[in-house]
Amino acid sequence: MMERVHLAAEEEDDLYSGYNDYNPAFDTDDLENDAGFQQAVKTSHGRRPPVTAKIPGTAIGARPLGTSFMSRAPLSSSLGRPMTGALQDGVSRPMTAVRAAGYSSAMSRGSAFDPFGQSKGPAPPLETKNEDTPEEKIKILEKKVNDLIEESCMAHSQGDLQLALEKAKEAGRKERALVRQREQVGTSEHVNLDLTYSVLFNLANQYANSEMYPEALNTYQVIVKNKMFSNAGRLKVNMANIYFKQKNYPKAIKFYRMALDQISSAHKEMRIKIMQNIGVVFVKMGQYSDAVTSFEHIMSESPNIRTGFNLILCYYATGDRERMKKAFQKLISVPLGIDEEERYTPANDDPHSNLVIEAIKNDQLRQMERERKALAEKFIMTSAKLIAPAIEASFAAGFDWCVEMVKSSQYVELANDLEINKAITYLRQRDFNQAVETLKTFEKKDSRVKSAAATNLSFLYFLENDCDQAERYADLAMSADRYNPAALVNKGNTVFVKGDYEKAAEFYKEALRNDSSCTEALYNVGLTYKKLNRLEEALDCFLKLHAILRNSAQVMYQLASLYEMLEDPNQAIEWLMQLISVSPTDPQALAKLGEMYDNEGDKSQAFQYYYEAFRYFPSNIDVIEWLGAYYIDTQFCEKAIMYFERAALIQPTHVKWQLMAASCYRRSGNYQKALYTYKDIHRKFPENVECLRFLVRLCTDMGLKEVQDYATKLKKVEKMKEIREQRVKSGRESSARGRREGSASSDSGHSSRGTSAKGERLSAKLKSLPGSSEPYEASSHKDIDASYVDPLGPQTERPKTAAKKRSEEDEFADEELGDDLLPE
Repeated sequence: MMERVHLAAEEEDDLYSGYNDYNPAFDTDDLENDAGFQQAVKTSHGRRPPVTAKIPGTAIGARPLGTSFMSRAPLSSSLGRPMTGALQDGVSRPMTAVRAAGYSSAMSRGSAFDPFGQSKGPAPPLETKNEDTPEEKIKILEKKVNDLIEESCMAHSQGDLQLALEKAKEAGRKERALVRQREQVGTSEHVNLDLTYSVLFNLANQYANSEMYPEALNTYQVIVKNKMFSNAGRLKVNMANIYFKQKNYPKAIKFYRMALDQISSAHKEMRIKIMQNIGVVFVKMGQYSDAVTSFEHIMSESPNIRTGFNLILCYYATGDRERMKKAFQKLISVPLGIDEEERYTPANDDPHSNLVIEAIKNDQLRQMERERKALAEKFIMTSAKLIAPAIEASFAAGFDWCVEMVKSSQYVELANDLEINKAITYLRQRDFNQAVETLKTFEKKDSRVKSAAATNLSFLYFLENDCDQAERYADLAMSADRYNPAALVNKGNTVFVKGDYEKAAEFYKEALRNDSSCTEALYNVGLTYKKLNRLEEALDCFLKLHAILRNSAQVMYQLASLYEMLEDPNQAIEWLMQLISVSPTDPQALAKLGEMYDNEGDKSQAFQYYYEAFRYFPSNIDVIEWLGAYYIDTQFCEKAIMYFERAALIQPTHVKWQLMAASCYRRSGNYQKALYTYKDIHRKFPENVECLRFLVRLCTDMGLKEVQDYATKLKKVEKMKEIREQRVKSGRESSARGRREGSASSDSGHSSRGTSAKGERLSAKLKSLPGSSEPYEASSHKDIDASYVDPLGPQTERPKTAAKKRSEEDEFADEELGDDLLPE
């Protein structure tokens, strides 16, 4: 064993010998004592280039190398130092660290100066990519997949959902082809998981955006079940959103909770949003207590306006009065994170700071702050109106409590708006006196609130037709705020009612100058121009208004009316057709369209729209009369009977509708029913001459015994009519006052009974009827029509106005019977 052990001999060399040996050329300790070096420093002797490249010697003689323990000999002079790059024994000396440009250690004596290596010739061409290699094909395919995902997202942002879905599907196909290609090459372990995740996630999103919910859920399920995707569990929030849209609320709750379990507490904001969604789903399910649990947790951890409002709704649904109050106090104490208004007010005369304030006054951040504040005020106002009747014994007491709470919060300026809303709530409850009293309390407040209250008071008095009070409060609102467009509109309305249209138009135009979006002012200007018969200007106003309110039925009707007044029926019909497309069940618009087609001579189209108008509103006398006359003209008298009977039900004191129904029975050949109808008319209107004449003729023709009785009654009524006419004539001749009174009574009688030219024509034709002794059915149908004129008269002579007049016989019957025929 000891044979393998070797001891170090004492005579062997020192292991550390030569460790401190070094080249004396690098010794700088004795440079001060080196005469040659000092001379080279003081003169240019040392900087002269060497003549030859021979091996240099030293000025004093060669010095042996020494160790650190030996005495050091002085260094050789600079003239004897080895020259850089010189040949020593035919071999190039190694270069030092600092070398001149263009030189290298491999350069030999006499070589040309070529720092850029131009002597070697042009650089070789770049190697071309070989796209046929599997690696290059995989890279190209990956780039195509990424481009398709980007194109899909861009198409979705532009609203083209179909193209976005197609691109997403194509990206999925390309990505599967990429995976297969990797498997063929044998590099399946290098699969790009991020690319696969992006493709599937984008495809699921596009399915959801296109409302293809089952496909979207399947795609999300593929991502969630793949354990290789990190944080894929968060996508269960997206799946829960889809279930919520499908109204599958239990599954939505389940997936929201699963997502909540997989999100760490470090992501506090994400967890709060998920819990808010859970609360909303519980509200949809009607489980308000569970929703309250979620909302209360959010309000304790990270309160926000929307959650506070939802919490108040849940407490209102459960009827918890005290918790409603506490929730309202929490709602008004939620911080909005909005800077003070003073930062947007110039504080000094520094032009630079003023320019900065002007630039940020309406920037996007400022607009976002305004929207957030407006949303908070909306929720507070809605909450106050909702809980005010529930938290106290009366609505007023509850609203007063809400106002006091708001006054002690950061929304102090909202208290006055709540008071005005209190008055408006009184209006909705039709408690006008309380509304007026509440609004009158603002007369001594600041100008903004005072103007708003006076505007509402002016509107109230205008609705009550108290124009003097309406004008007074409109003036008060204008004095408080001259630039209040609503006050100017109310002032213009009071002037409009008084008939001063020019002045009213000035107020409306001033309101438009103050607020170009005031549609009420623009509409009223158009009406004013229409009253002044400035039709082109009115048309221009309503066309501008139509550009603002595209679906306003009132604006379309005004445009149709103006085109009708301008004698452009085609345009009028076009606007009425647009009106019907917006409001297809408006009976007045349908009737007007039927009237327009009737004027144009298109009876079939007119009948269609009149029939639709009757279907939606079967009590319009004008429409009923037109339809009845239409069926008589088309020889369908049986169908006309229904309309005249309905008119008789609507106006039971007007005998003409029953006479028309009896006439239709006679025209259709149902003489028995016609006789029964005439007898019924005679029972209701025993002094009606026309009814008695037809009873005499029908009884005579049918051989009935009652003919003599009806003939006697007819003669008596005619005689009474003659006596009355003689009395009226003699009274007019005896006294001028009697003539004036008679004229006034005649005019008023005609106007009150709605007498028309058609009634006069009917009375003139009725006077030419044959006597009761003449044969009734002795001639053909044409001869009968020639001898007897229907009360309806020919269709071409129907009046176009809405007001209808009665015949002289109707007037005579009314005068004879007195108050018995007046409606009760």
